[in-house]
Amino acid sequence: MKKLDKLILRAFFGPFLLTFAVVEFILLTQYMLKYLDELVGKDLGAEVFGELLFYFSVNMAPVALPLAVLLSSLMTFGTMGEHHELTAIKTSGVALTRVLRPVLIVVTFITVGAFFFNNKVVPKANLKAYSLLWDIRQKKPAMNFKEGAFYNGIPGYSIKVNKKMNDGQTLREVMIYDHTKGGNNTTVILADSGEMYMDYNDSYLVLELFRGNTYVDQNNSSFRNSNEQFVRQEFDKSKLMLSMASFNFDRTREELFSDNKMMKNIKELNVVTDSLRRHSEREKKLYAPNVDPFYMYFKADTGQVKNGIRMHEKKVQRELPELTSETLVLATNKARNIKSFTSSYVERVRNTLREANNYEVEIWRKYTQSVSIIIMFLIGAPLGAIIKKGGLGVPVVISIVFFITMYVMTILGEKWAREGLVSVGAGMWAANLILLPIGLFFLYQARNDSSLLEMDFWRKLMARLRRNKL
Repeated sequence: MKKLDKLILRAFFGPFLLTFAVVEFILLTQYMLKYLDELVGKDLGAEVFGELLFYFSVNMAPVALPLAVLLSSLMTFGTMGEHHELTAIKTSGVALTRVLRPVLIVVTFITVGAFFFNNKVVPKANLKAYSLLWDIRQKKPAMNFKEGAFYNGIPGYSIKVNKKMNDGQTLREVMIYDHTKGGNNTTVILADSGEMYMDYNDSYLVLELFRGNTYVDQNNSSFRNSNEQFVRQEFDKSKLMLSMASFNFDRTREELFSDNKMMKNIKELNVVTDSLRRHSEREKKLYAPNVDPFYMYFKADTGQVKNGIRMHEKKVQRELPELTSETLVLATNKARNIKSFTSSYVERVRNTLREANNYEVEIWRKYTQSVSIIIMFLIGAPLGAIIKKGGLGVPVVISIVFFITMYVMTILGEKWAREGLVSVGAGMWAANLILLPIGLFFLYQARNDSSLLEMDFWRKLMARLRRNKL
């Protein structure tokens, strides 16, 4: 039996590693496409992009594992069924559940490891990934002068170059607007040609201009008494040094992002969740004392006497025709104020509960994503034994169908849980609890050598149903 276990495990590990790599690549590519516009053109280098991809690949691993196990299980046992290996094993007296046992043990270890990985490693990877992504977003695109267009990427300057030579340094017909001294102190520099290069360890861009003029607006304080509209200064050569500090890639302290729910483990999430729920309970208890000042003669929550007067509904109805119009206006305004206060109070409590639900969703997600690995195996392995098709054809189609089904049910459960339509635990476990009986049903059918996916099975079933109707 040990040789049989080794044979089955060897047949499983190859497809598992391959499918996990493929699924991880597809999910990572799909996720990174959302940020593509914010990443290109910033001259960050391969090291920064490699670091970002690594952190996000760690984030994608818990999502990729269930699909990889489902697909590899289908491929493994589908291939064994296609080559009649399962038939030979069953003929020798070995039950299907015994054949599945070695892979089930491995999948169980993967499930446990995925849970600890999701709880310990993924939050740290998320912290580094999203803090790095934030810094990339804040970095300006690499400097790029386009011929005939103004470039405004350098603070305080607008630069236009009519012609840029092939060497990337020589410029023709340069115009520079200098706004560093304020809007009314505009300085315009025109030059026939120039050169640009970096200096002081790429901290400054040097523009060396030749044969030009500098025009200064007359509102400049240095020439306030001048009768001319502007002052012109001719030069044969002038050098302008522009700071490149705004183009630096500065890293933000990671602690500033640590409050996000994606950056916390279960223990930290429980602390925040309990705190938010206690806060919402305190807010509920404080509603009556806070709304009480809006009522003049009785307590809002109990109807008790206030200021020596008790108001009764019947008495109010009897005396209503005698109230003056001014009293009606005051009462209407007070009612509006109470309604507005109550609405804002209720919305604040709802937001607190919704935020608590968001944190609790993250807690349950770490459990449900791990358990879904075993459930995907319980679906994939028996189904592969039933369809008896290996390769990447039928298994891929079936895997996509079940993965999309699980994904849609998971999203719906999370949404209902966040909005408080169902308890958070029920919403998060719904997808797994629905798919588990399906997996057990496939296991039962495979154990009994069912022809569930063959046309003869459905013909016989329909014929039996027709006979029962007659």
